[in-house]
Amino acid sequence: MTDLLAARLGMALSLGFHILFAAAGIAMPLLMVISEARWLRTRDPIDLELTRRWLKGTAILFAVGAVSGTVLSFELGLLWPRFMQWAGPIIGMPFSLEGFAFFLEAIFLGLYLYGWSRMPGWAHWCSGVVVAVSGCLSGIFVVAANGWMNSPTGFRMVDGKPVDIDPIAALLNPAAFQQALHMTIAAYLAISAAAAGIHALMLLKRPGDPFHRRALAITFAVFAVTAVLQPLSGDLSAKWVAKYQPIKLAALEGQFETERRAPLRLGGVPDEATATTRGAIELPGVLSFMAFGDFEAEVKGLKAFPRDEWPPVLITHFAFQIMVGCGSLLALTALIGAWLVWRKRAVPEARWFLRLLVLVAPLGLIAIEAGWVVTEVGRQPWIVYGVMRTRDAVSPMPGLVAPLIAMMLVYLVLACVVVALLRHQVFASPRMLAGGVPDGSSDGAGDKARGDDAGA
Repeated sequence: MTDLLAARLGMALSLGFHILFAAAGIAMPLLMVISEARWLRTRDPIDLELTRRWLKGTAILFAVGAVSGTVLSFELGLLWPRFMQWAGPIIGMPFSLEGFAFFLEAIFLGLYLYGWSRMPGWAHWCSGVVVAVSGCLSGIFVVAANGWMNSPTGFRMVDGKPVDIDPIAALLNPAAFQQALHMTIAAYLAISAAAAGIHALMLLKRPGDPFHRRALAITFAVFAVTAVLQPLSGDLSAKWVAKYQPIKLAALEGQFETERRAPLRLGGVPDEATATTRGAIELPGVLSFMAFGDFEAEVKGLKAFPRDEWPPVLITHFAFQIMVGCGSLLALTALIGAWLVWRKRAVPEARWFLRLLVLVAPLGLIAIEAGWVVTEVGRQPWIVYGVMRTRDAVSPMPGLVAPLIAMMLVYLVLACVVVALLRHQVFASPRMLAGGVPDGSSDGAGDKARGDDAGA
């Protein structure tokens, strides 16, 4: 294995692991403050118990996300020192702001965690809101820095060196808004869908359980709204890619020839050797319309670009198809659920729909992973699009396989710790009767968890 491949695999592993916890750090606090807002208004013990359960999940995932984020920062310096040296003065601002948002999130999460009996209710809820907002901002700043890698602005190149650096222009690069919007909605969608699936599964086991009915009501509301919004933000992203990275658009669609009335391809297998895409269902003119708002618009194919600037077409195309497929299934599920609500049919009573929620629960997380593959692999061979190639940014230090293996072991341990903690502290849900009265037949883990809360 070459050092370049080891470095790229190391970053892919780290990003693939960290991004799920980053998404949880963005979305879980929102669920938490919604349930506490209900408790402040109704004083229903179910809302209080739900808030504390989601708080525990938030705290666990935040801790693991902080560790994996630290590993990522370490890897940027270890694996890509040339990139950091060159790009640091330009994109240092979003990373600095991300650090500020992270510290704010950590401080107020501590206040929220230990301030239940020491703060007025409204002040405690406000601290949760700060956690939710700062977690969201933290993600936005990181994505803005990644957007700069896709559309580098805020400097001029003179003799191979950046001059006239404008960090504000770099922060507000053309990709920042659409990438941040798409990723933020994806985080709320993926986590709310996963949480809705968990509570739907528990309702299948315990029909009518008021705790899980309440949890499903909140998570499904967030899921339904974001699942409908996400295709709209995806359309904005597609139009941006068509304008600024036409070669990535061609790879996404397996479009080798430049043509007008370009088709949208569903499925198919691109073959770089023969420059064809086999087995796809083609919708004539739809790609031209979705990219440029005109069925007759010209879409550039991969053959219009130098061969050494093509991204890995097969991986990019498959990842894009997976992302869009998962997003479409989630949007369809949300519309079905909205139809049930509109027909005044209680979602928790429709067991077939609960089973559907369980089935689609992981799709949001899969879509996030596939989306980052689209973003990162689709930008290759550039680490900074059109300016610096990935191969020129890798560390000259030999033996990069060793840190790759070390990272794999770290993430394996972290994954085991997360599963054990969530299973004990969060998934061991309480049994509660209507009105929040504890059921005497509660499982042991649930009783212990409530005892811990009381002690706190």
